[in-house]
Amino acid sequence: MSRPDDRPLRRLPTLEPRKATLERCVFCPKLCRSSCPVSNAEPRETLTPWGKMSMAYFAANESVAVAPSFAAPAWACTGCFGCREHCDHRNDVTGTLFEARSALVAEGVAPPGATRTIERFAERTSVLRENAQQLAALPEVSDRAGTAVLVGCAYARARGDTPADAVRTVAKLGGEPVSVIDVCCGAPLLYAGDKKRFAQQGEMLAQVVKHKERLVVLDAGCASTIRVHLAELGIGMIAPVVHFTEFAARELAKLEPIDEAWAKGPVRYHDPCQLGRGLGVYDAPRNLLARALGRAPDEFARKREDARCSGGGGLLPVTMPDVASTMAKDRLAEHEAEGGGTVVTACASSLRSFQKRGANAVDLVTIVAKAAGVR
Repeated sequence: MSRPDDRPLRRLPTLEPRKATLERCVFCPKLCRSSCPVSNAEPRETLTPWGKMSMAYFAANESVAVAPSFAAPAWACTGCFGCREHCDHRNDVTGTLFEARSALVAEGVAPPGATRTIERFAERTSVLRENAQQLAALPEVSDRAGTAVLVGCAYARARGDTPADAVRTVAKLGGEPVSVIDVCCGAPLLYAGDKKRFAQQGEMLAQVVKHKERLVVLDAGCASTIRVHLAELGIGMIAPVVHFTEFAARELAKLEPIDEAWAKGPVRYHDPCQLGRGLGVYDAPRNLLARALGRAPDEFARKREDARCSGGGGLLPVTMPDVASTMAKDRLAEHEAEGGGTVVTACASSLRSFQKRGANAVDLVTIVAKAAGVR
């Protein structure tokens, strides 16, 4: 239970609507501390959910100075929703810390990595536009199509075949051409702490897709940003927004088993935080894998709601790279302890985290594209 505190959050007034949420953490006995992958990787009290929320609260009510050292814990979060799953109150730590980031950015005390992300946002989105222009040359793409595909900046920056595989797969499974969206959902701005520009980016995206019948989103982080965080701001997409796995799982009968050497060994599915705990999508990716493999996929010991984070989200690789690396290594160590093999995920950030550390990791899009006969 939280203890009431009559002091207003004068220093960071934008956090006033989150005051009760902050207090529930500040006056809590820290029962969720073991659920935070960041504080597990870097065991410091200030990095537990309690510590991060407390620092934001104390800065807001003028108990501590608004300084970089007190601001930094707000960025020690991947937004994985793990603490919420272990909280009796399902306290919104993720949303509150993202709000705190915005307030602290306005005070000029954000970590350098967050500041750079905001400054280079235009550069990041230019890569997405270039990728969309390349995809527009595919025969499956038409500007007039009712189904739109949003690849996402992380996939576009990877410069691999996944975006084209996704576009061709959505078109084939849907039985009609698709269009490609070249507007970023704004997730980097959300994670960095530029709430104003994040909202503007969301409005821009809403305008682009307003005449579409549906929006299929490739990246789990983008899908969660649209359906959770933009929705909280009252920015909704008129067209229904579905993740790639949700769309493809509706067309299981059109998929055939794949014949790959690596698929004959262990193939273990990693639940992306934003797709699983963020959107509650657990069965669709597993059903797709089962169809492609001809058997149920292998599982991590910690899976579904209790899955460990890969360390790739929430801007953590930029603000705390060593901690992010440790989290990825811990997840892969769990994979090896369960028998190793291939790791499959449905998140560009997780895939990159695993592949950077030498893991045999495959994107689910690649598998579905093979099962659909487009790769």
